[in-house]
Amino acid sequence: MKINAGEIRVGMLLEFKNDLWQVLKTQHVKPGKGGAFAQVEMKSVVKNTKLNERFRSSETVEKASIEEKKFNYLYEDEINYFFMDPKTFDQVEIKKEIVGKKGKFLKENQDIMVSFYNESPISIELPKQVKCKINTTDAALKGQTVSSSYKPAILDNGIKIQVPPFIEEGDEIIIDSRTFEYVKKI
Repeated sequence: MKINAGEIRVGMLLEFKNDLWQVLKTQHVKPGKGGAFAQVEMKSVVKNTKLNERFRSSETVEKASIEEKKFNYLYEDEINYFFMDPKTFDQVEIKKEIVGKKGKFLKENQDIMVSFYNESPISIELPKQVKCKINTTDAALKGQTVSSSYKPAILDNGIKIQVPPFIEEGDEIIIDSRTFEYVKKI
């Protein structure tokens, strides 16, 4: 689908120069002399490279059509994660480098969204909040104010995050899966 350069927004997927690009930053500039343009920073989904491109406001770009489907997480091996479509029972495997850090939050039978581009999986979307357990954390220091001081902690899946001082080893907490930040204690 063609869109005007002025409609480019952060997070969009664009087809440009025979590749799929995710928009990281966009800035609309109206110089005193000459026409307006959009300065766009993009990251290649396939090659993992970055590109800064300038589009005149009169130009059009191709917005990628992405299909999202619900899947259940099954298991992992050394190279891939395996998912199953709950309606058709079809299985799909996604390479660990595509999933990235999100793979550490996957639990058996968890519902996730898989994004497909040209019928090949390009990313997964976890539930917005994920339950985790604190494996290790530092002791809280007395006299620190609660509002400004966070301490490092390591979750049961090996991810390092910052938590409030009242969180202790063995506590179960909720993590925001988009930012990997502490939300609340259970």
